[in-house]
This record gives sequence, structure tokens and C-alpha cells, in this order.
Amino acid sequence: MKKVVILGVLLILTISLKAQLVDPVKWKTTSNNQESGIVEITFDASIGMHWHLYSQYFDDGGPVKTTFYFDESNKFELIGTPSESPEPEQVFDDVFKINVKYFSNKAQFIQKIKLLTEEAFEITGSIEYQVCQDDKCVYFNPDFKVKVAGEKTAQVSKDAQADIKDEKHSKLEKSPQTANLVNDSIQIDQNTTEGKSIWGFFFLAFVLGLAAILTPCVFPMIPMTVSFFMQGQSSKFNSVVKALIFGISIVVLYTSVGLIVSLTSAGADFTTGLSTHWIPNTIFFVLFLAFAASFFGMFEIILPSGLANKADKQVDKGGFLASFFMAFTLVIVSFSCTGPIVGALLVKAAGGDVLEPLIGMFAFGLAFALPFTLLAIFPRMLKSMPKSGGWMNAVKVVLGFVILAFSLKFITNIDQTYHLGIITREVFLSIWIVIFVLLGIYFLGKLKFSHDSEVPFITVPRLVLAMASFVFALYLVPGIFGADLNAVSALIPPKSAQQFDLTSHQVSVSEHSSVAPNSLCEAPKYGDILHLPHGLQGYFDYEQGMACAKKLNKPVLLDFKGHACANCKEMENKVWSNPEVLKRLQEDYIIIAMYVDDRTKLPESEWITSSYDGKVKKTIGKKYADFQIEKYNINSQPYYVLIDTDGNNLNDPQGHNLDIDNFVNFLDEGVHAFIK
Repeated sequence: MKKVVILGVLLILTISLKAQLVDPVKWKTTSNNQESGIVEITFDASIGMHWHLYSQYFDDGGPVKTTFYFDESNKFELIGTPSESPEPEQVFDDVFKINVKYFSNKAQFIQKIKLLTEEAFEITGSIEYQVCQDDKCVYFNPDFKVKVAGEKTAQVSKDAQADIKDEKHSKLEKSPQTANLVNDSIQIDQNTTEGKSIWGFFFLAFVLGLAAILTPCVFPMIPMTVSFFMQGQSSKFNSVVKALIFGISIVVLYTSVGLIVSLTSAGADFTTGLSTHWIPNTIFFVLFLAFAASFFGMFEIILPSGLANKADKQVDKGGFLASFFMAFTLVIVSFSCTGPIVGALLVKAAGGDVLEPLIGMFAFGLAFALPFTLLAIFPRMLKSMPKSGGWMNAVKVVLGFVILAFSLKFITNIDQTYHLGIITREVFLSIWIVIFVLLGIYFLGKLKFSHDSEVPFITVPRLVLAMASFVFALYLVPGIFGADLNAVSALIPPKSAQQFDLTSHQVSVSEHSSVAPNSLCEAPKYGDILHLPHGLQGYFDYEQGMACAKKLNKPVLLDFKGHACANCKEMENKVWSNPEVLKRLQEDYIIIAMYVDDRTKLPESEWITSSYDGKVKKTIGKKYADFQIEKYNINSQPYYVLIDTDGNNLNDPQGHNLDIDNFVNFLDEGVHAFIK
């Protein structure tokens, strides 16, 4: 019973981790014909740093052993069981209370077969194994196939077929702790997603959908959504129906994204392109301005009268269209932050796996829609309460200010992605300061809009909110002169967009480093349009950066980032700004920053054709988005990878994590691995 429970927990953790974890074991399968119709099938395993792969042979009752399953065929028969080399390490496992054996770095397994045909053929099967490191274990079961050159041998006999089946069953008996797992799924096509994996992805995507609500791109959408459903509802029933349609639309839209990417091979950078292209960003900037103007009382967003009157017996068609449009707006806008979260699912879709991304996107959309749907229903209940008074219009006006401030995000996305240099950091912050000063004046009753009621006196809540608005505006003022403003760094342009910076000398790397900030091998390509934060120097072209790393014999930090990546800005402002981090970045590493959403066109000689979607990549962003997916099978940003001068990983890559000590240890670990 204990073993079953442990395996169950292991599988749940494995399923969750696999959604975002690349298999740390790389397999190479080859065949080599020997004399007398004997062939050796060799499985070479390259094991990631700090991971270990379990042997085939140790006592039962422990972790999952490495096991090779060969699909039955009348063209060969197995000879014995696979050999393995080098000699595995043996340790006592405190969890399972037995001695276990495992390999580190690399392992080789050789299975001998006897040919029963003179024709060339292909052997297929699967490998079941578990890899572990200090804090996690992951279960994998990939397929394999290998071509074999046939030789003339004796005719296939019934006895040979029986031997094949006996060999298959004997291998299952060698791994009793996994026999139930195999038997339960033996009838499932190996090319389809296993049931246990689907439920794991569903659970993980659901949790991530709830977490996505708290991202800086999504959270400001909540007041706009609430305000929308506060307007023009004819009945409580109609309000609830519209809110449900809104929630269902979100689920359908997210699920459709997975389907579209799967069927059209749009690629895992689909959402990145959508959230950074100038057309959708311009549309949503104008749309948010219209919402803000409506909340200020300039005009009312009303439904067509012919449709709005159809209530009670059927769902108001106008409400359906308006609710769907609101859901569509929310889904598209949220891609700037939620795109990285669902990126792993879209990578699978781009690779041809349809079912798993659909299930994951459905679960993500379901969790993402749930809070919005509840909030969409709740305002109707507030509006139906007696003595609601004029405070509701005040709420709308306040939300108008918030939406107006948030609308600038779309313009800055365009400005940063296309290097226009129009909306500098100072301009952005100046507009925000004006907005929040006006909001404070509004709370004091000194600024009124057309539908506002008289404010005979200032209540304590209004006074507190006014003070908060003025304090926030004052907090933003130093940012005009170059202050970091860590609290809002994810929402505002980066300091590289700052033209007037009085604090530049305060964050100079040279103060924390014995290495001159300009100690690069040569001027970086694209250095005139792309920049690193805090005075750091580095490269923006992979080949150029790697050449310098080899020349200086230094490890490399690959920094996958984006102009529209809120979490990237937050990491740079809250973690990279730390003196200990800055010192290590400048002294110990060659930094190669790869912007996955930059739209600068490459020379034709540098265009690449993707091996995962077959498309030609013509811009800096598409080139490095493709590089990240092909090399690391992930497209989330920020994503930090420490490599040596040959491109080998020095430790496990990291993503968004605001723990400064963790990042310092991450950098130190890479240096120590490089020296060894």
C-alpha cells in the first residue's frame, strides 16, 4: 500500500512537472549488425547535470527502473535483456528503504536481437524511466524507433513468436512496481496522450489559470469587467445569463487558441506576436480610451434597442454579443502575461500533439474565467440594493482613470517593440502622474463629471483615497529622473527607455565591479537599439556573444526576454539591481540578451528556417523565440540559462523568481560548474 501511494504521488508530481519541464535525458538510438544475423540496438542516454537515471537492475519496491519495451514483430526476436554501462552508482534510498542504482551524466544500454528476415525494417517501442535530482523526480515514457538492415536467416516459426511473447512478459515481471501502470494502459496507442497525463495537465493548467489573475497585465482588467456588467441590466436573470455567457466565452476562446495553433501550425510564438504587433495593440489602446470616455460620462455604451428588449424568454442577443466581445478583449489583452504560462502547451500543439494542449487550455480558461464570471454577477446584486446613491457613478469614474492609465501599456508595447522612441519612460510617468493627481482631486470633490452627484463634504474614505492617489503620484516623480520604481516596474517602460537619468551614476556597474563595464570583445550588434539594464554590457546576437565567451573563456548567461514582458522588467528591477547580482553578472559572465518579440528585420543571410514549424524566421524576435523553443522546448520569459563556451548547460535554467539569494546562488553555481 505504501508503494502504491508513493508511486501515485510521484505520478501526480511528474505529470505537473512535465507540462513545463524538458526531459533532462537525451536519447540516441542506433543499430549495428554483427555476425550471424545478430544486431545490437544501442541506447545512449545523455543525462542533464544534477539529474540521475535509475538502473534496470536493483531490488524491487523502489523507484521506477529504466525498462525497454519492444513492440512485437515477426522480423526479430530478443536475445536476453539489455546490458548497461558504465557501472551504476549504488546508494541507500531513505524513502523506499532499499539500495538503488543510478547513472549520472551518461549511460549506455545494449539489447541484442536475432534477425528473422532478410528485409530491412524498423523496430519500435518505448522506454520507461524515472529521473531525479535533490528536490524532484520525474517519470517519462517516450517512444523510440530505429532502422535495422535485415539479413537472410531461418524462417519465422511459431516457437520464435512464442519466445518473443515470453520475453516481453519476462521484462514486465522484472519491474513489478510498474506492471500495473503498464497493464492499465497497454491497449492505449503509444502515439496518444495517456489518461494520467491528461488529468495532470488539467490540474496544473487550472492552478496556473487562477494564478494568472494576479499578473500585472490581467489584474487591472478586473475593474473594467465589473464596470461593464454594472451598466444597463434589465433584470437579475439577464445579468446572470450575460455573466455566464461571458465566462463560457473565455473558456471557448482559450480552448480555441490551442485548437487553432494545433491545426494551423501557427507556432508557439503565436500569442507573443499577437500581444506585440502594432495592429492589435493600437486597437486595444483605442478601445480602452473609449471605455474610459464612457465611464467619464462622454457617452454610454448601449446595446441595440431591437435586441435589448428581448428578455425573459430568451437570452438577449445584444447581451450575448457584448459579453462575448468583453471576453474576447480580456483574452487577447491577457496574452502579454498569460502567454508564457500557456506557452508550454502551445509548444506541444506546434509539435502536432492536439489533445493535451486542448485539455490544458480548457482548464486554464475555466480557472481564468471563474473569478471574472463571479465578479460579473456580483455588481448586478450591488446595483439592485436600495439606496445605492451616486456612489456608483463615482466608482465608474475612478475605474475610468484606472483604465486610462492602463491603456498606455499598449502604446509602450508598440514603442518598445518597434524602437520608435516616442513614449519614453519620462513621458509615460508624466502622464501617469497627471492622471493620478486628477484622480486625487476628483476624490476631494474638486473635479466633477456630467453624471456626478454633489459632494457636500469629504468623507473619511474619500480623504484616504485622495491621499493614496497623491502619494502614488509623488512616488512616481523620482522615476522621471531615473529612479527604479520597483513597485510598478512591471507596468512601466524599462530604464533603457529613459532619456533623462540623473541616477545613472548611482547604478553604474563599475561601482560594484573590478571589471570595466565596456570590457567586451567588440561592439555588440544591435547595441544601438537594444540595451541591458543598470549599465550592464553584453551582446544581443548569439554567435557574437559565444565567440567572445570563447575568447575570454567565460561562462554565458542566456537571457530570453521581451519588450512586452512584464515579468522580465520586474526581475531586472527587483533582482538584477542588487549589488551582489550586478557584480556577478558583470565580472563572471558574458550576457547574451535575446529579445523574443523584437521586430527588427534581419539581413536575408541571417534568416533561418525553423525545424519545428518549417517557417522562415526573418526578425530578431522570431529567430530567438524559435531558438528557445528548439533548444530548450519552452517559450516562457524571462528564462535564464547558464552555459559553457560549447553551449552545454552549467545548471538548471531558471525563470521568474524574485528571491535575490536564489539568483545569486544560481549564478555562483554556474561559475563553479564552469571552473570544474
